[in-house]
Amino acid sequence: MAKTFPIPVHLDEPVRAYFGAELATSIESNRSYVIGFGFDGTACFRKGTRYGPDGLRAVSEDIESYSPYLDLDLEDHEFFDLGNLQLGESTDVESQWRHASDDFNKIFGEIDLAAEGVKVMTLGGEHSISYAPIVKYLNQYPDLVLVHLDAHADLRDGFTGFHYSHASIIRRALDHFGPNHELIQYGIRSGTREEYQYMREHKTVRTSRKDFLDSIAAIPADRPIYLTLDLDYFDPSFLPGTGTPEPGGEDFHSFVSLIKLLRERNLVGCDVVELSPQIDPTGNSDVFAAKIVRELLLVLEDCRK
Repeated sequence: MAKTFPIPVHLDEPVRAYFGAELATSIESNRSYVIGFGFDGTACFRKGTRYGPDGLRAVSEDIESYSPYLDLDLEDHEFFDLGNLQLGESTDVESQWRHASDDFNKIFGEIDLAAEGVKVMTLGGEHSISYAPIVKYLNQYPDLVLVHLDAHADLRDGFTGFHYSHASIIRRALDHFGPNHELIQYGIRSGTREEYQYMREHKTVRTSRKDFLDSIAAIPADRPIYLTLDLDYFDPSFLPGTGTPEPGGEDFHSFVSLIKLLRERNLVGCDVVELSPQIDPTGNSDVFAAKIVRELLLVLEDCRK
């Protein structure tokens, strides 16, 4: 029997709901939810990702709901938009981040995601916003595979004074790893010597597309997967609208190869971060990112079958 859970905090309504989604007034079993976390307080190069969630929503109505890659259509699925987490009234960066992260935990903390069939896609915002969702999923699924797609290793133990920096998200996630959790990283092409030493020593990083896709294909079909996707994973020639671009990234078709594999596995949640709409005045980055979100929403829903 389906359950309904109240939303215990006030959320900001988005400029518009993600196209095809209804604005949620509660959390229900066996549903997928989009939630925005527009924060860029620890960004150290180019800010603007706080506009990412509503930027994605705004352009979502201008792309087709049908995916020719998956032969699936969002019109055939029911999913919901929760709106945006509030940053609170403080002007202190860490207080803003903690306020919104705490509210995420208040919304989902008492819900057994696995038992209730609830799936969450969090839209950023910079990569530090992924902390609360990742920790929730790690606590929920003791055998979770965390798949990290990014230009950067994000393994620093704090950066520019912030313990929970965008450059530290994976390091902070590792603080919560249990013996049966696994980390797979791909797309990494920037980091410190120490970060690369860690990735090589612990064999978390894949350095070729084939090795990466083979690693995903080898995950048992019922093992839970959480994807954290920093959009600077893609080459800036395709997606320049991000805070810290790095040359040498992936293209859309490599992502299509990934989603076709994820469709046959158990994707239980994800986040998509680091879209900065104002950096790319053409709007091409917004469209690119919205298609990524469309594919992931479809995979989240299709994995229920």
